[in-house]
Amino acid sequence: MKAKSDHPPIIIVRKKAGEHEDEHGGAWKVAYADFVTAMMALFIVLWLLSASEKVQKAVGGYFQDPTGKGRQTGTTSAGIGETLTLNQSEMQHLKEKIQEAMKQVPTFKNMVNQIRMTITAEGLRIDLLETQRGLFFETGNPKPTEEGGELLKLLSAELVTVPNKVAIEGHTDATPYGRTDYSNWELSADRANAARSILMAAGLTDDRISQVRGFADQRLLLKNDPTNPSNRRISIIVRNMGLDKQEEVAAQAPVDPKAAAPPATAPPPATAAPPAKK
Repeated sequence: MKAKSDHPPIIIVRKKAGEHEDEHGGAWKVAYADFVTAMMALFIVLWLLSASEKVQKAVGGYFQDPTGKGRQTGTTSAGIGETLTLNQSEMQHLKEKIQEAMKQVPTFKNMVNQIRMTITAEGLRIDLLETQRGLFFETGNPKPTEEGGELLKLLSAELVTVPNKVAIEGHTDATPYGRTDYSNWELSADRANAARSILMAAGLTDDRISQVRGFADQRLLLKNDPTNPSNRRISIIVRNMGLDKQEEVAAQAPVDPKAAAPPATAPPPATAAPPAKK
């Protein structure tokens, strides 16, 4: 007969280890995706920095108008911006061409500081800035001087070579004209119209004239010096191609009758009838 052991039996439990799950739960995939996206954005930025200005503006225009509706109607800022981009190089070429033609004028050296040409959102702006004695127009008079007339004829000869429409602006300084029946408004508009007549007499056709504007002293060139003679000026604007059509389309856009109608007024509240006498 076996003697009983004083110690309890030793029981060994063996557990089978299961499959070990990923310690990070797949978070590395998210980090890797973020890294790849950042690298792609970096390469796009580097490509844009080395691309031409036309490509940069085209990409920027897509983010402003990804549907392309502005390109179709021409009534959104994105649509206008694309038109301006297409005409930028042409305007620069025209500016250089006019500058070279002006150098052939014998009196150009006396007026070189009074002619300013800039490319704006509307197109090529040619400003003829006056002097105290009156360089392009007689002082206080809508009649052009001989030098002013010759310069306008030269401009007309250059403008007939391009299909763009032309706008003409007249500006004055802030000095009152001095007559009750004739103000800076009439003077600025008459000078712009006189410039139009000279341009057309020199060959610019009527269908090329887009607008004739008179601003008086409302758009001063030197706001801090409102009586400076340089504020008196005639501006010839060679407008970007298609700009007139875009403005025409915008002006002819159908009006929503609901939006145009005044809000209906609510009827006055009904008053309760007085109680009948018994």
